[in-house]
Amino acid sequence: MKDITSINPKRILVCQLRQIGDVVLSTPSVALLHRKYPEAEIHVLTEDKCAQVFDNNPAISHVWRIVKKELRNPLKALSFYRSVGRAGYDLVVDFQQLPRCRWVMMFCNAPVRLTYNPPWYNRLLYTNWPEFIPGGYAAKYKAGVLKPLGIEWDGERPEIFVSEQERKQAGACLKSLGVGPVDPLITVDPSHRRHTRRWPAAHMGRLLRLVSEQRPEFRFFLIYGPGEKDVAVEVKDISGLGDKCVMLDKPGSLRLMAALIERAELHIGHCSAPRHFAVGVGTPTVTIPGSSSSAWTFPSPEHVEVVPDLDCQPCGSESCTRGDLACLVQLMPEDVLKRVLEKIQDSPSVKAAL
Repeated sequence: MKDITSINPKRILVCQLRQIGDVVLSTPSVALLHRKYPEAEIHVLTEDKCAQVFDNNPAISHVWRIVKKELRNPLKALSFYRSVGRAGYDLVVDFQQLPRCRWVMMFCNAPVRLTYNPPWYNRLLYTNWPEFIPGGYAAKYKAGVLKPLGIEWDGERPEIFVSEQERKQAGACLKSLGVGPVDPLITVDPSHRRHTRRWPAAHMGRLLRLVSEQRPEFRFFLIYGPGEKDVAVEVKDISGLGDKCVMLDKPGSLRLMAALIERAELHIGHCSAPRHFAVGVGTPTVTIPGSSSSAWTFPSPEHVEVVPDLDCQPCGSESCTRGDLACLVQLMPEDVLKRVLEKIQDSPSVKAAL
């Protein structure tokens, strides 16, 4: 492989198609590329459902949106991939090597096509890759792909850029639910699509009630995605907090979620996209990870995980070999309460109000 540490690209394509949390975790790498090549245009290829992650990002000039229903026609799909691949890129960084990324690479004439160490059947599509990427925080691992460019991750966190208009929309949303502009707020992500990473609704509801008993001035906003409303309603009902615990009738946009989490003093939830949004907007987090690895936690005292003392945790599995989901079921609300109270006590706005 040729040495690419001294290249000076004018147009860069970053490929990170999904999932939403992983797309958020690619933003430090985008920032590092922008810092290294401030005069270059940076474009992103991602799925339409993830594209809002990059809204307002000053490092990004263009987002190619993959709208799957529009690419069901093979001829339209090939035309799209060719348009992306032939858009005059000097450098392409592919974080995933997914089939749609590979189609773009087949049409791409960029002199440098960078990725992680590819399997043998992908090697002809790329020109450079690091031989080894050390483990650790997931965004750090992604940035390890950039090492052949002479770029190193140095603690950069994910970034979500919330506009003033979006903050006003979040304020209006909360006002419509009876939450005033000075009411201290905690956002809560009560669900997860994987059952090995989803704390029981009874535990989450009881935690919110315990927090409210200790800090009655706080309000709670429940975040949920498609197909998760029933869990959010169950948590709200179990909490017994009435209008102190609010939620929307339908899932909001990613941008509204970002603005609401930014407005909050703390985010409580699972190892899913909202926790990465919280890191991206600078809101502290308390996470119940279940089977999830600590590699998804940003290395900062502001972001903590609460886990029971089990030899099997974290297993990273989508099924529980023990059969009892002990990492979730045995983690009691009282165990999490202490960390939540610590975090909201440390909140600058709460301190200012004391």
